[in-house]
Parts: sequence; structure tokens; C-alpha cells
Amino acid sequence: MLVVAKAPVAGRVKTRLTPPFSAEEAARLAEAALVDTLHAVLAAPVRRRVLVLEGVPGAWLPAGIEVVPQAAGGLDERLAAAFGLCDGPAVLVGMDTPQLTPELLAPALAPDAWDGCDAWFGPAVDGGFWALGLAVPDPALLRGVPMSVPETGAVQRGRLTAAGLAVRDLPPLRDVDTAHDAALVAAEAPDSRFAAALAGLTAAGVR
Repeated sequence: MLVVAKAPVAGRVKTRLTPPFSAEEAARLAEAALVDTLHAVLAAPVRRRVLVLEGVPGAWLPAGIEVVPQAAGGLDERLAAAFGLCDGPAVLVGMDTPQLTPELLAPALAPDAWDGCDAWFGPAVDGGFWALGLAVPDPALLRGVPMSVPETGAVQRGRLTAAGLAVRDLPPLRDVDTAHDAALVAAEAPDSRFAAALAGLTAAGVR
């Protein structure tokens, strides 16, 4: 299981949350989202849990997570390199979906997940994707896919099917990109660290 993320450093993460939040507050929300994601991965039935990190791990990192640095290049190159770390079936997620649970991941992690299936695809509401699983983690399946544009998900899924892969879909999720997204995701996962962090900022009159 791969988690691709940036260290939650003010001014370097969740910049689309500013405004209404300050850079420090956006980083606080990013940290909560990342920790929620890592704990979901810790609860998932996988052999190896790897955080592919841009930056330096901090006190927020829970035990049981292996950390490796992100590769250089655009996001497509960094995701491709993350899959290149694997020698067997792998599922990759980001840090933008703190509503993630082991139950949402369960179809792609079940004992029969790869029976008649070559790839798992988790579409994002904004047109991207929140999860990608590959039975054979070929980095070439990601290189050159345009990232962070409305058609990212469609292009990536099309790349998989064009390669002749049998693709199964996970439920769509909403990424936290804007303050509006943050409110909707917190409502979906009211018991999450992310929801608590957002509530704390809201109570302090940030929004």
C-alpha cells in the first residue's frame, strides 16, 4: 500500500485553502488529513505500508509506516516512481481524502481482488482519481498522464484500458482542495481528525 504525500509544512501544502485559512491553518488541516489516511492504511490488511513523502517526517508519523522520498519530476513521474518501488500488486492513494476507511479500500485488498482484474481505479469527484491499484505495477502506465486537470481521471483510466487491462472501480470520493470541499468531507467523516481540526478552526472564527 502506497501513500503519496507532502509533509504538512505551512506554505507548501493545501495552498488552495488560503484564503480563507492562513498557511499555518491549511498545514494543520493537511496534517490531520494525512494522519487520518495513514491510520486507515494501518488498519488495512496489507503486507507493506509505504509513505512516499516530499519533505521530512514529523511527530505526526505513526509507527508502522515505512517512509521513502519522492522522486523528482512532475506528479506523473513521482507516481510512476512510487509504483516502481513495488514487486507485486500495489494500491496507491494520496493524502487528500481523510474520509478514507479500510472498508472503502476493501474490494481492492480482498484475497480475490486480482482474480480477473488487472487494475483498481478510484475516481475523484473533481475529475481526478484518489486510488489506483495495479496487479503488475508498471510505471509506464502513469508517465505522461496530465495531472491536476479535470480530465486526469479519464485519461488515466483510458491509459489502463488501452493497455488491455481489466479495470474495476472503487467508489468516487471528494478530494479536499477548497474550503467548500473541506466542509463537505468533514461532514462525511465527522469522527475524523480532519473534521476535528476543521471544527477547531471554525470555532475559533477562522471562517
